[in-house]
Amino acid sequence: MFISRIIYFLFIFCFSFVSCKNDFNKNKLPVAENDFVLSTKIDTLHNYTLNSNKENNDSSKMEAKLIEAGLIDIQKMDSTIDVDLKYAGTDNFLKTNMYGNFQKCYLQKDVADKIVFAQTLLKTKFPYYSLIIFDGVRPRSVQYKMWGAIDVPYYDRSKYVSNPENASLHNFGAAVDLSIRDENGIELDMGTPYDYFGELAYPREEDRLFNEGKLTMKQLLNRRILRDIMIEAGFMPITTEWWHFNSCTRMEAYEMYKIIE
Repeated sequence: MFISRIIYFLFIFCFSFVSCKNDFNKNKLPVAENDFVLSTKIDTLHNYTLNSNKENNDSSKMEAKLIEAGLIDIQKMDSTIDVDLKYAGTDNFLKTNMYGNFQKCYLQKDVADKIVFAQTLLKTKFPYYSLIIFDGVRPRSVQYKMWGAIDVPYYDRSKYVSNPENASLHNFGAAVDLSIRDENGIELDMGTPYDYFGELAYPREEDRLFNEGKLTMKQLLNRRILRDIMIEAGFMPITTEWWHFNSCTRMEAYEMYKIIE
């Protein structure tokens, strides 16, 4: 009887030892996996931080270059003007972020003065409306990136972006792309979105497009509100983009400003 008890306790002890050892081995793999996951997350966070720091540094350099060139942050002159730089994201015809973390609209001082005046005119006539800017100064280095990113034959690229060799008025900070928002932050219906390339965006074709039922009276009126305000403020519209306005001619820009590289 005594021997049987000894054998029984030895059996229990051995079983418990093997069970604990198996549990220990079972737990080792998840710990290793957790270590790997944690390490991966740390590496990802580290890379994200490095990329963010680089983008912030690039953004700061761009801003310093613009300030040194005498350009003005439009929202420092009038904080009621909305800014949504389309090329600082992927909501543009290239579906590519060209500006990184840079989110501010800079313009030549006299051009910025005109925009502030345009906002005043708009608010006087339509108190619940506000200008929203999609693009202001565009350094020529960005223009080159855009030019190279367009997936069309070389001779067709100028239909979408001005050849950087010739310089766009955006490269001087003397042109602006913009629209109007209402009191709820909703953009007025202009018949096409920003960066739409086709005759529906052409101011020169508006009467015909209206007669053909392709543009509504409401869309035409919205465009005319924007255009009348900008013309009164001293800007010039162009015939193929309802959103684009020049502050001067290219020749005048060469005389008054320097290209922002």
